[in-house]
Amino acid sequence: MSFSNRDSRVRLVLKDNLTIEGKLFGFPESVAGEVVFNTAMTGYPESITDPSYKGQILVLTYPLIGNYGVPDNILENQLSGYFESEKIQVSGLVISDYSAEHHHWNARKSLSDWLYEHQIPGIYGVDTRAVTKLLREKGTMLGKIVVENKDIDFYDPDQYNLVKQVSTKEKIIYGRGRYRILLIDCGVKHNIIRHLLKRDTTVIRVPWDHDIHKEEYDGVFISNGPGDPKKCEATIEQLRMALPGSKPVFGICLGNQLLALASGANTYKLKYGHRSHNQPVIMAHSNRCYITSQNHGFAVDETTLGNEWEPLFTNLNDRTNEGLRHLTKPVFSAQFHPEASSGPTDTDFLFDEFISMIQKFKK
Repeated sequence: MSFSNRDSRVRLVLKDNLTIEGKLFGFPESVAGEVVFNTAMTGYPESITDPSYKGQILVLTYPLIGNYGVPDNILENQLSGYFESEKIQVSGLVISDYSAEHHHWNARKSLSDWLYEHQIPGIYGVDTRAVTKLLREKGTMLGKIVVENKDIDFYDPDQYNLVKQVSTKEKIIYGRGRYRILLIDCGVKHNIIRHLLKRDTTVIRVPWDHDIHKEEYDGVFISNGPGDPKKCEATIEQLRMALPGSKPVFGICLGNQLLALASGANTYKLKYGHRSHNQPVIMAHSNRCYITSQNHGFAVDETTLGNEWEPLFTNLNDRTNEGLRHLTKPVFSAQFHPEASSGPTDTDFLFDEFISMIQKFKK
């Protein structure tokens, strides 16, 4: 069992010279990345398979992790039945207390064994809430998990095009529904595809730099994904050519940022990002507040929006942008995740709104 590595010497090292000793689970290999935190109480299988975490070392603040194990990676309609992608995406995992004994009707293996299979190290015995407090005060920073003193250099994922690494390499078609959705895959979560398929669609999943004008579609969907949105020049250029048209466009998470950049607006890096299940947002021109699930480190600068655009949602914690809407065209976006698995589903209606726009377009 991989958990037998727990006696190995392992350290969490942050760029500000803070070093924390811990115990190893998962794979015995040193890794580096950007250290971020997530405050969700459940959903570690979904979180660590989310492509938006590519290049990051994830700190989970909930103190008990591993207690319900990990299910099998069964396939349903070419999609992972219980995960958000085909593999673990985080570079490393940091937790407070690892539960060596797991109990759940659907569990087929332990979290440690799963990490070992994917060659991902984990460290436990860490005061994760203290680490989170540090990241909130100083901001997200680079770090590394060092196993058995096998030191490595720090790694800054923002310097690379992470979307290119996680996007599909070829076109994939799901379903045989009435409405043809062209999904630009920047690191799409599988539950997004599931939500689209529930609504009588054919989903055409294409790479991040695909020439969308070669495809026939009724609407464009821009997915979530990792890293700095400005690294996705090819996607931004494709969207610039698509926006003057009349077909509906819907973006989620990174899709919100890419839509903003394509419209001429700007984006910036948040101090420590939004990664949790219970972020409140308010919809424009209403008093409606929704509880949302989020995972992003960049945001749209609303002050740079053109006259044809307006904010659609605003974060009630820090007043950052949570979505956009074009004033005359059927184009909108959400910075949060309305498809959230193991999170709030208050905003699931946005998928219905997208399909409604397509129905009007096709008439």
